Amino acid sequence: MKTILNVIWLVLSGFWLFLGYLAAGVLLCITIIGIPFGIAAFRIGIYALWPFGYTTVERRDAGAPSCIGNVLWLILAGWWLALAHIVTGIALCITIIGIPFGIANFKLIPVSLLPLGREIVRTDQPFASR
Repeated sequence: MKTILNVIWLVLSGFWLFLGYLAAGVLLCITIIGIPFGIAAFRIGIYALWPFGYTTVERRDAGAPSCIGNVLWLILAGWWLALAHIVTGIALCITIIGIPFGIANFKLIPVSLLPLGREIVRTDQPFASR
């Protein structure tokens, strides 16, 4: 079932969201300071490409650097990507078939706003990384 949902997601919105994260990652990797943010954008882009079957968990050992990084991320790329998720989610919720995918888009907004200090894991093993 996850595979079917991921394929439909890929066609409806996943590919375009992945391209947005890819563009943000490339722009952020241009400078040396932005490389950690670019890597986070690539990681979340893969998650936005195939979201079903995966979830995010907070890393308790992330600390203050991830908090500062999240503030910089929010300013540089986070709110643009969150806006893309909002627009795509609203567009998908217009149709009855797209409602579950629109809700999935809304669930990706917190990750797009504050990605550092989170880890993407399989849904059948949400506590395996600890």
